[in-house]
Order: sequence, then C-alpha cells, then structure tokens
Amino acid sequence: MPEDFAQDPANAEGASEINNSDATGGADATEAPANPLDGPGTDAELDQELADLNAAISKEAELLADLQRLQAEFVNYKNRVDRDRDLARNSAIAEVLRAFLPALDDLTRAEAHGDLEGSPFAAVATKIRAAGDKFGLKAFGEKGDKFNPELHDALVQLPNPEVTENTVGDVIEQGFTLGDRVIRPAKVAVFIPAEG
Repeated sequence: MPEDFAQDPANAEGASEINNSDATGGADATEAPANPLDGPGTDAELDQELADLNAAISKEAELLADLQRLQAEFVNYKNRVDRDRDLARNSAIAEVLRAFLPALDDLTRAEAHGDLEGSPFAAVATKIRAAGDKFGLKAFGEKGDKFNPELHDALVQLPNPEVTENTVGDVIEQGFTLGDRVIRPAKVAVFIPAEG
C-alpha cells in the first residue's frame, strides 16, 4: 500500500500544472487579460455615447431653465394677484364708506345742534363712527389748519389781516381719509392774507 501513495514524477509535474492554471484562472500567465475598450469601432461608439450624453445634459439644462422661468412667472403672478386683490378690497371699502358719509355728516350736524342728546340716534352715530374707525376712516379739517389744496376744497376766500398764509377759516364739511387715500376733501372757507 505504501506504493499506492507514492507519486510518479510525471504525475507530480501534471499536478503542479493544474495548480498553476487554477491560480491564474486558467489563462496563461504571460497572456494579458482582454480590454473591453479595445477593438474595432469603439472610438465611434464612445463618440456617439458622448454625444448622446451631452444632448441629454443640454436637454435637462433647457428643461431646468424652463422650470425656473415658469416658477418665477408664477411667483410674479401670485404677487400681482395679491396686490390687485388688496387694491380691489380697499376700493370697495372706500366706496361703501363714501356712501355713508352724507348720513355721517347729517348726524354730526345734528350732534352739533344738540339734537342727538337723549335720542336713540346718538347710539347710531356712535356705531357708524366706530364702523368707520374699524376700517381706518379718519376725519380731518379743523379751523386754523394750513390750507392744503390736495386736502381741502376752498369754497370761499376771505381776506384777513391777521393771517400770513392761507389758513382754514371755517369748515363747512369735514374731509375723510382711508389710510393714506383721501376719499373726500374737506370743504372749507379760507382766510387769505390781506394786501396792503
């Protein structure tokens, strides 16, 4: 039996070749592995793939620019709609309050004559003024104010030696502003400096 385990020198050489070929993956040790980029037509294929990739990148850049432009247009549209909505709201409020001004004038005159004291209309006048205040309605035009043609309508001009500039002498009808917008100028009599 010891003879069975003895190795034949020819078999030992064959076993070492098998072991060497297993270690190199079955290829000859002097032979280099094949390069997948080598071969006929690969430069043209690479150029085509590069051109396709560049076209895809430029298409993506174009789509991104379109998307950014659309987003900017939407933001501008939204801001414009919000601004227009605020302007329309303020205009509607101004028109409604302008419609109430004659009634408010009548109540103010009645109050000045003492007709509202002890009357239910005193509460009505207070509620109408409170509603105006809620929306920012402010009355202006007092005796002694400097005359401003943007805020006052001069119905009468009276020379007065005591004034050095045009001054409101009497208020016939108060003016009203809503925020920074004049919804009705004050109707006034104006004292002007006397000549001489």
